[in-house]
Amino acid sequence: MTSWGIAGIGLALLVTMLMSLIRALRGPTLYDRILAVNLFGTKTVLLIAVLGFLMGRPEWLDIAIGYALINFIGTIAVLRFIQRRDFSASVAPPVGNEESQP
Repeated sequence: MTSWGIAGIGLALLVTMLMSLIRALRGPTLYDRILAVNLFGTKTVLLIAVLGFLMGRPEWLDIAIGYALINFIGTIAVLRFIQRRDFSASVAPPVGNEESQP
């Protein structure tokens, strides 16, 4: 594949990133917006990898992988916060006194 083909892929990624930003702004639900932001992060990872290939910088793939991990963890954290309204672990309250009476 030529560098023009890779540049076309980069341009297509930019267009899909713009479309996901529009979806993130318009909604209609909160979950659609979260999905659009996650899609934007995924396309950013792909764009970093393509740019690294075009510029001859293979170390950018490491940056893309790190960004993908941050994107994944961030999405899970936001969804957990929406579900529970806090970041604390789900721990059941104690039923009774845990200490044994002699």
